[in-house]
Amino acid sequence: MNHATELLDLGVGDSYRLTFTVGEHSVRPVRRILRMYLVGWGLDGLRDAAELALTELVTNVIRHVPDRHCSVLIARREGGVRVEVTDGCPALPTPVRLRGLAEHGRGLLLVDAVTDRWDVTVLRDRAGKTIWFECDDREGVGVVAGDP
Repeated sequence: MNHATELLDLGVGDSYRLTFTVGEHSVRPVRRILRMYLVGWGLDGLRDAAELALTELVTNVIRHVPDRHCSVLIARREGGVRVEVTDGCPALPTPVRLRGLAEHGRGLLLVDAVTDRWDVTVLRDRAGKTIWFECDDREGVGVVAGDP
């Protein structure tokens, strides 16, 4: 990562957006930021699934987006978390059916397997897309913004 457009909210607010150009070592710090928010929101139980899905989406930017520029949004929502990865590449992802032990093409299959919902939204105002996923808090213990 070489440029963050917003400072990290150490008070762990309702959302966090980071815009940057990803590199081979970008995934780890983004996962740490996600983990910090999930812990702050009392959503520790979503960590494994959300971190794996975010890893796959950021890795897709590294591998498939020519300028490697993207934006990540982590947002607390009632009942869980929503994570969005937006890039300027018009090419839409296509999940592949695995044949044997394929080295590539498993990312969206993993996202589908570990999240409750995911989809792709084509940007209307410019070239690109947002790939998003949501993980639900099945334990119902997460802190909702504004709770005492």
